[in-house]
Amino acid sequence: MEFLTNEKLTIIGAGGMIGSNMAQTVAMMGLTPNICLQDVYAPGLEGVAEEMYHCGFEGMNITYTTDMKEALTGAKYIISSGGAARKAGMTREDLLKGNALVAQQLGKDIKEYCPDCKHVVIIFNPADITGLITLLYSGLKPSQVNTLAGLDSTRLQSALAKHFGVPQSSVTGARTYGGHGEQMAVFASTAKIDGTPLTDLIGTDALTNEQWAEMKQNVIQGGANIIQLRGRSSFQSPSYVSVEMTRAAMGGAPFRWPAGTYVSTGGFDHIMMAMEVDITKDGCSYKDVQGTEAEMAELQKSYEHLCAMRDEVIGMGVIPPVSEWAALNPNLK
Repeated sequence: MEFLTNEKLTIIGAGGMIGSNMAQTVAMMGLTPNICLQDVYAPGLEGVAEEMYHCGFEGMNITYTTDMKEALTGAKYIISSGGAARKAGMTREDLLKGNALVAQQLGKDIKEYCPDCKHVVIIFNPADITGLITLLYSGLKPSQVNTLAGLDSTRLQSALAKHFGVPQSSVTGARTYGGHGEQMAVFASTAKIDGTPLTDLIGTDALTNEQWAEMKQNVIQGGANIIQLRGRSSFQSPSYVSVEMTRAAMGGAPFRWPAGTYVSTGGFDHIMMAMEVDITKDGCSYKDVQGTEAEMAELQKSYEHLCAMRDEVIGMGVIPPVSEWAALNPNLK
């Protein structure tokens, strides 16, 4: 089997459902034969490794460890779902305090054990903030750290496809930007249904204004709906989409969705938020978002919500004031 790279990929939180699904997806996609699985829960971690061995993947060198130094040493790519999981009745923001400290330690560990890491994907919530904290303490460049945000756009695409009775691939440009949370900005102006602009359909019998408003709310609550249906938080979709991001960073197929990225331009400053991105071997770059006046107002509200969470973390002492960021990570200005 041919692999995109032979470089080491470490999956943190591999003993959980997201992490174990990521490991299998990486192997099935043929990204790299060298996968290291890390988790603090040894029995679950060993169980995942055994299951991977039982799959009989050709050419794979799958290792596992509870030791972070061993897991990260030599790693060129990292995907981390290693925070507390969201439970029924919780918002992503409810996870802030505990997972902020997890992100802080992860950033420090990256800086100590694999400072030449090429790309990091952060999944554990609230991902916009945990990704920002990881970036700050890792010393990496902003182009090297992304967070999972594309899941909101795939949920919008799915909702539109179901409503109009078309394949998901017939829905193009389904996009949400800003925060990966209750304050995400859902855009209509970018989307098309079989080539027809969504904005031409909203307000007609095909998609009434009331139906569109309900759909947007359902997309925002998409994660909560999975918890209600399955009794646990999403794991298949975040696993797949996050591995797609890593594949792009390894030089594979282009990433198709928005991603959380460090933004400090165009009025959105010193924050991690979902933007339109290109992820390549050279890192992640983003484009300024364009939308209607109402959509841009929603995006502004989402940004302000993220800033409030960032400032809360500053108040907790987990990260320093923005004015001191460059001293902590010279790549941030």
